Amino acid sequence: MSLRQMEYFLAVVEESSFTRASELLHVTQPALSHQIKALEKSVGGPLLERMTRGVRLTPMGRAYLPHAELAVRSAAQARRAARAAAGAQGGELHVAALHAVAVGILPEVFATWGREHPGVVLHLHEYATAASLEDHVERGTADLAVGPAPKEWAGPVAEVGEEEIVLVVPFDDPLAGRASVRLAELSDRAWVRCAMEPVVEGREFLDWACEAAGFVPRTAVRTEHTSTAVRMAAAGVGLVTAPSHVVRGAVGEDCVVVRVDDTWRRPLTAFSRVPLVGAASAFVELLRAGEWTVGAGRLPSGRVV
Repeated sequence: MSLRQMEYFLAVVEESSFTRASELLHVTQPALSHQIKALEKSVGGPLLERMTRGVRLTPMGRAYLPHAELAVRSAAQARRAARAAAGAQGGELHVAALHAVAVGILPEVFATWGREHPGVVLHLHEYATAASLEDHVERGTADLAVGPAPKEWAGPVAEVGEEEIVLVVPFDDPLAGRASVRLAELSDRAWVRCAMEPVVEGREFLDWACEAAGFVPRTAVRTEHTSTAVRMAAAGVGLVTAPSHVVRGAVGEDCVVVRVDDTWRRPLTAFSRVPLVGAASAFVELLRAGEWTVGAGRLPSGRVV
């Protein structure tokens, strides 16, 4: 089997059609069919079932698919790494990040990168959870990731700063005039919960923190995205915890950040499957130089993930 055959196979799967895949690949349909048949012969059985309306994977094809995806992505990543080794002068860099990091940190970083490295095109891949982020980077989706320190990661991990988790309240909330608050004072308040909430010791962050403060949080609404949760809090739906960099643009408008006395912080890292060289290394240094980082006083390493 060849890398080209795998690329052809993935195109057919993505398009669910030999006709559309051949157009996408700029090859004739007979040539595409020939390569797929050759691939199926090399693996020992049918990977695709030809149907009247489209194509679907056979059980063998479903088992083969993730390995083909990894092989093709790894080959593309290898090409980018080889070009990047000569310096951040050309090519492209694929960056994966949690949604909150993508919203709160990366816009300014990407803008600076564009001015300093105009020849390198950036591709952003966003994920809702740290587990999903790590899984996709492991599968070769991106050249490097930005997020909490991964657990048991085989590749390089570089700390680039810290992320502080703060309380968000409306500007007219009684808490808005305070610099900090004890979590135990909020036992009677409603909360906006988010599907992207960090996980601590196998539990959602707010559940873990409130239990330590002696109460169970009362949920008013659940959202999918952190940015939506912040807007809900600003409207007075309930309190919300969020990374400070997500809400800093709204402070002074219709919501206020309040720190919890027992400050919640976690390290942010850049990590990859391969050594961080060339463009990837330059991107990491740019992250480290950002003004979004906060000072010392984090939670013990690994507690918030």
